[in-house]
Amino acid sequence: MSPVRDPHELAGEYVLGTLSAERRREVEQALRDDAALRAAVQYWEERLLPLTSLAEPVAPSAGLWARIEHSLAPPAPLGEAGQAAQAAGWWNRLNLWRGLAAGGFAAAAIMAAVLGVRMQAVEQPRYMVVLAAPQDMAPGWVIRMTGAGTLRLEPLARTALPDQRALQLWTKADDWKGPVSLGLVTPGQAVDVRLDKLPPVQPNQLFEITLEPASGSPIGRPTGPILYIGRAVRM
Repeated sequence: MSPVRDPHELAGEYVLGTLSAERRREVEQALRDDAALRAAVQYWEERLLPLTSLAEPVAPSAGLWARIEHSLAPPAPLGEAGQAAQAAGWWNRLNLWRGLAAGGFAAAAIMAAVLGVRMQAVEQPRYMVVLAAPQDMAPGWVIRMTGAGTLRLEPLARTALPDQRALQLWTKADDWKGPVSLGLVTPGQAVDVRLDKLPPVQPNQLFEITLEPASGSPIGRPTGPILYIGRAVRM
């Protein structure tokens, strides 16, 4: 495997499912002989297990199962005469071809609209951040991009807060001069954060939660200890 990377960083991306298909296959092959990588994968699986509670199970509809069964059913065999008659029947249906010709323009327009929406979606990448305690890397919060310039911060664990203290969320990209406050955070409560006045989120962008005075940092930058920290990973 190349290039050589920190096994914990690689294992984290492997467990999150953010690696490319080719890179993921390389990791799976390396797991057979690399004990350190196996241990790192197990570590992240245990640490990120609370994330599974964020996704609610959805039962498939009866119609979906019926369509699946229909698509798996083998077609009825036709003899040569049957095949020829069927082909002739399709080719000789003038109304069918008129409908297909008219429908072709509609289908092209719909396809263009769908592709346009998909291209817009591609232009707006989504990121995820797992904020973990620096002491033991236990996950405490997770950040998900919910739209252009919007993120959602959700708690994974309860944070004990001393009197007259508050949690403050910060972010900093690699080329910024210093961290920027994203506001105060209430322990145990999810919050939506707007990033209207900031550049788009970048890969590896830093996010952290620090312990600050009740009204927040008085100097516009972190003053207290870092309780949770993580970097943005593109989904």
